[in-house]
Amino acid sequence: MIAQPALQASADTATVRALTLVADRKLELVDIAAPPAPGPGEVQIRVKAVALNHIDVWGWRGMAFAKRKMPLVVGAEASGEIVAIGPGVTELAPGRPVVMYGGLTCGACKACREGRDNLCENVGGIMGFHIDGFARERLNMPARLVIPVPPGVTFRDAACAPIAFATVQHMLFDNARLEPGETVLVHAGGSGIGTAAIKMAKAIGCTVITTVGDDAKAEKAKALGADHVINYRKDRFEGVTRKLTAKKGVDVVFEHVGAETFQGSLLCLKRGGRLVTCGATSGPSTTLNLMQLFQQQYRIIGSFGASMRNIRESLAKMASGLLPVIDSEYPLSEVERGLDRMESRQVFGKIVITF
Repeated sequence: MIAQPALQASADTATVRALTLVADRKLELVDIAAPPAPGPGEVQIRVKAVALNHIDVWGWRGMAFAKRKMPLVVGAEASGEIVAIGPGVTELAPGRPVVMYGGLTCGACKACREGRDNLCENVGGIMGFHIDGFARERLNMPARLVIPVPPGVTFRDAACAPIAFATVQHMLFDNARLEPGETVLVHAGGSGIGTAAIKMAKAIGCTVITTVGDDAKAEKAKALGADHVINYRKDRFEGVTRKLTAKKGVDVVFEHVGAETFQGSLLCLKRGGRLVTCGATSGPSTTLNLMQLFQQQYRIIGSFGASMRNIRESLAKMASGLLPVIDSEYPLSEVERGLDRMESRQVFGKIVITF
């Protein structure tokens, strides 16, 4: 357990506290140099909350798929408050709650110019995974990568927008083109993105089928609005889904589990159905029946991260009352408990680390 830190560093302190990964599964809360005054086009942010994701667990386990140097400040998704602005910044001001885009995009390539930030051709890395992240008291960011939080949205909820909510927004609406009245199968309905997918799909009038790993989660998923909940440890989700849809199948499968569910997910699709996937927590490799793919005219869509537009859309949904499901909150000193809980598969919703 990490010792309880003395937080709330003032803007003129020489150091700030940061949660750093020093080796696989080894975190330390240390003092690092405070950021300098923000430069041209930059803002300085006091971090208020960090939300955990599977990318944090992968980094915690040493599963970084690119070179990185340790110690590494962790934290890939966060909210905070602007404390200072640099020259040339006009749209943001001290005191403004914000969230930050965790991919260091170039802002200049064709994808960036078109607002497809998650396809940046010259991305500098993902914060908290390849390069220093958000789990520190203060940091400087380019103002172009900072998004204002609407009034009424708490720091805790806003911290779930840049990855969890925005990933779902991008998957369901940019990629799968989910429409009102359609039927969607949401895998791992108790996860952070699973709970968000249930709520977003129900908000536009879809029929939602979801899978969970135990009966307690099943009751919680029903309370969120899921129309049908399948305990995959008791029943084969493919068979139940086909029965629920009178053997027609679903319009969309929201897939992020990976190898364990991918083949069954394809069997759940109707002809011309769409499978959108953003994850592979159970394994990255599977086989594919190409005849099934083209005969049934399936559309399989890979989806990674989200654009800044998706984050704005997610924050707007939060402001309208569609809020993330929060499983638990931990102080910064107890982040390992949050990571352990996420690995345990007992989590239902998002885990947030507070400053």
